[in-house]
Amino acid sequence: MDIYDRLGVKKIINAMGTVTKLGGSLMDSSVFDAMAEAGKAFVDINDFHEKASAYIARMLQVEAACITSGASAGIAISAAACIAGTCRANILQLPDTTGMKNEILMLKSHRIVYDQALQLSGAKIVEIGYTSFNCIEMVEKAITDRSAMFFYCAEAAETRGSIPLEELIAVTKPAGIPMVVDAAAEIPPVAHITSYLQQGADAVIFSGGKEIRGPQSSGLILGNASLIEACSMNCSPNHSIGRSMKVDKETIAGIVRAVEVFTHHDYDAQTGVWMEQVQRIHAQCLEVKTIEGSVGFPTQPGIQPRGIPRFYFGVKGKNSKEIQEKLRTGEPSIHAGIEHGFVAINPQCLKEHEIEVVINAIRNLGHAD
Repeated sequence: MDIYDRLGVKKIINAMGTVTKLGGSLMDSSVFDAMAEAGKAFVDINDFHEKASAYIARMLQVEAACITSGASAGIAISAAACIAGTCRANILQLPDTTGMKNEILMLKSHRIVYDQALQLSGAKIVEIGYTSFNCIEMVEKAITDRSAMFFYCAEAAETRGSIPLEELIAVTKPAGIPMVVDAAAEIPPVAHITSYLQQGADAVIFSGGKEIRGPQSSGLILGNASLIEACSMNCSPNHSIGRSMKVDKETIAGIVRAVEVFTHHDYDAQTGVWMEQVQRIHAQCLEVKTIEGSVGFPTQPGIQPRGIPRFYFGVKGKNSKEIQEKLRTGEPSIHAGIEHGFVAINPQCLKEHEIEVVINAIRNLGHAD
């Protein structure tokens, strides 16, 4: 019996992807080995954090990196860095921002549940425009001497009220306002690691526990050296708002090894595997006349990663919520998403032997009365 069996926790088949509520992703065995190795000795955590972050930056070919306890922590820490900088007095004063710039600008259509993390620093969020419309003049009007940072949510880039990142940077950079991009789940494509920075962003935030497949409690802030230095000073183990977002030595070792594996992974081949899997599911499920479906890529804002194909399907006589629930409560339990009214099967976290299990479960739904 493993830990889940001993505690009576049901194991599931994950056809949704690297979502936190299902445990993120599964780590390579060498990541576990690195974490176990790190747990066998004491080190100066600041020294380990600094050298590990620098090594990750070299591997990912960016100027600098800061390891965090997840992407949400990265949002909070980057906000603190833009507000307090490297001044220890200011860092210790947060979330009291008296005497500091504390306004974080955001497009209204980019508001997400995760942006609560910005306010942990004491920041005030300033919404710009409308959910369905925005223009660069509205951005220019929102900039004041209190503006500390612009927060751009990559998952909302295609919404009606969005503005292209490069157009925003053309306004924020001359004003001296750092541009921070939340790209927590925007891999693949791997090019996103550097593309936002190449467009002019000062920092970009990724989850370490999604497609990078490191510890679920890990994240990365990548960017220019001066801003990343401020992030590190506002991050654990330093006394700061980031002190409660602890990054232990095992997690540091784990994300280092995960990035090593990630940078050597063949994503052209991996994309081919994912496509073959969803096409196989599609072909076998549509043999049942009551099932309709197609293979495609996400187009709905907020659904990531967009570079992974899905099998979208429905069953005649059943709505998508009903289908999703029947899969979830079946044996074994299969968790799937819903996009544009169809149930979505994402192969990102499926093991090869689980493909047939998913196919059979869907076919059985089609045969059921």
